[in-house]
Amino acid sequence: MSSEADDFGSKTKSLHFLLVPLMAQGHMIPMVDLARLLAARGAHVTFATTPFNLARIQTVVDGAAASALPIRFVELHFPTMDVGLPDGCENADLIPSADLLLPFMNALSLLRRPLEAHLQNLDLNQWPKPTCLISDNFQHWTADVARNLDIPRLIFHGPSCFFLLCDLLINRHRLELEAAMEATSSGSFMLPGLPHPIMINKHEVTSVMRSDPDWSKYMESVRVAEESADGVLVNSFVELEPLYFERYQEVTGKLVWPVGPLSLYKEEFDAKAARGQVSSIDNKLLFQWLDKQKVGSVVLVSFGSVVRNTSAQLMELGYGLEASGQPFVWVVKEVGERQVLGVEEWMIKFEKRVEGRGIVIRGWAPQTLILEHVAVGGFVTHCGWNSTLEAIVAGVVMATWPHFYDQFINEQLIVDVLKIGVAFGVEEPKLFGIGDKNEVAVKVTRGEVQKVLERLMGGGDEGNERRKRAKELMEKARMAMEEGGSSWKGLQDAINYVLESRQK
Repeated sequence: MSSEADDFGSKTKSLHFLLVPLMAQGHMIPMVDLARLLAARGAHVTFATTPFNLARIQTVVDGAAASALPIRFVELHFPTMDVGLPDGCENADLIPSADLLLPFMNALSLLRRPLEAHLQNLDLNQWPKPTCLISDNFQHWTADVARNLDIPRLIFHGPSCFFLLCDLLINRHRLELEAAMEATSSGSFMLPGLPHPIMINKHEVTSVMRSDPDWSKYMESVRVAEESADGVLVNSFVELEPLYFERYQEVTGKLVWPVGPLSLYKEEFDAKAARGQVSSIDNKLLFQWLDKQKVGSVVLVSFGSVVRNTSAQLMELGYGLEASGQPFVWVVKEVGERQVLGVEEWMIKFEKRVEGRGIVIRGWAPQTLILEHVAVGGFVTHCGWNSTLEAIVAGVVMATWPHFYDQFINEQLIVDVLKIGVAFGVEEPKLFGIGDKNEVAVKVTRGEVQKVLERLMGGGDEGNERRKRAKELMEKARMAMEEGGSSWKGLQDAINYVLESRQK
């Protein structure tokens, strides 16, 4: 190693990154990977979250200790019952009803006092003072913490850069878009300011986060805090969405660093299997079954940690999977840990009918490992960004079934821009991932499930081109995270920025 590299390594070891994720699995998981990547570069890292969320990632905590990575995991008390949340409701996937989402988000600022108490008790002989705070963009209160510490604050964004740019432009051109909505009945509008034409739907302009006064107040706090941030880290890679990285940086005027796909963090099989949470199935039996299937023949069906479908929709999906004749792995959180009434008895009968051809996982699944298995050729997904990236990393084509928030715009990226997916055609979002009384029972019929799967898994020029593009993106994703790649360099540039800020 050169003396210059030695000098850089010694400087990095003097850095201390304080990470504050949002307590939602889609946000927690990549932040955990980011923490380990920073520690692997030699920096000290404090990962601060609540007791329940630390318990979920105990495998990671143990692994970091065993490998002597300089990471500390800090428990912050979250007074759920004091703000009207159920006892232990420390993660978004535990919120029982949509009307409790905003109270949960507003309560996040209550983490400030325990975090500052921890920082006041630091033994500076053992652990250096924080030199940079990296927080999820929804943890807006951390702006004041960084200001008091007089250190840079970087925003970590979970969604795609494509979504970030679209969301920013929707807010910027909202009056113009609302006027366009009144002038037409089509429901689709051209979004100004993008590098190429993209149509957005009415619900993306009038979502609850923009139209409800209480939500608007919260989102304004998020926006103000984001404007004060020194830079932005995005869990994506330049080669996936180059035009959007360039335009997003132009529009925000901020330093924007690609650091993904963070799911490519190198780790052992058992650690990957417990990524995010311990698996709800015997992994040995699962992978023995996958080993017996033909290459590229299996469909994985999974809608992330928050989404909860109605019992009628679950059954309709099951009948569609059964009729397709395709081998499948179906992750069903609505049976077991996220119980939906009336499903369990039906599911038992369903499993008997598809025995040998399909596997149902009740709860958490080792999704990354399943997607990487050679037998898996298609993925029915809610278009959450973590799931999307995991499919891209595995070179697996997608059938897109968005439910809320960024998922509809991610679908456009997958289907219309990257052309590695087939859409189910769902247009109406949920208020939140969980159901509500006014939700339509069935949005996708069994016939539509069968039709989309046939198109996704079928051959022909269209299917072959889709798979070819997916494999090409897989290679680009892996190259981005290798030493010298665009995301490897993005993380290094962010570290250099913090080093330079400290010197100034």
